[in-house]
Amino acid sequence: MNNERRKRIEDARAKLEEVLHDLESLRDEERDSFDNRTEALQQTEDGQKSEAAADALDEAVSGVEGAITELDTAAE
Repeated sequence: MNNERRKRIEDARAKLEEVLHDLESLRDEERDSFDNRTEALQQTEDGQKSEAAADALDEAVSGVEGAITELDTAAE
């Protein structure tokens, strides 16, 4: 791999790191919002949507982490 492509990969990785940080923050906020509800409110439709959103954000975090790992492999 030439230096130009390696640099572009590094740039893409940096952008993904920013996205990862944003997603982690959103996930943590949503998880805290759900956890701070009473058990009765956790069982409501809104509570279930909040938990589902936190789970989906967790999956997004995992996906971005995987993409970063693959970029690292590509840049080796």
